[in-house]
Amino acid sequence: MAGSDALRELVEQLGLAAIGAVSLTSERADRLADELAARGGLRREDVRVVIDDLVGRWRSDAGRVGQRASVALEGWFEEFGLVTRDRFDELELRVAQLEHRLRLLEPPTPGSDGAPPRV
Repeated sequence: MAGSDALRELVEQLGLAAIGAVSLTSERADRLADELAARGGLRREDVRVVIDDLVGRWRSDAGRVGQRASVALEGWFEEFGLVTRDRFDELELRVAQLEHRLRLLEPPTPGSDGAPPRV
């Protein structure tokens, strides 16, 4: 049982290390690998490979999770009748373009040139 507890603790530490590894510098990753190797009786190089692999996977997964969360939020916003800032800006630009096109199509009216009406 004691061996399985030590292994479980090592796996938990590796998991926590992977979560925090995004901010790890190379030097800090080396120190972490040294510490985990000493505690788990593993070779430092093997632990470092595992840390690097976990960091790469975590970063990739974090990007996918962020994209999924963004899509889900946009769906909720739409369901509740809310508009994202990007969508609002896009619609504002489209309205400005349509207003400009309408001004180009409308015949000029007296006083529409910006000058005050003549009396």
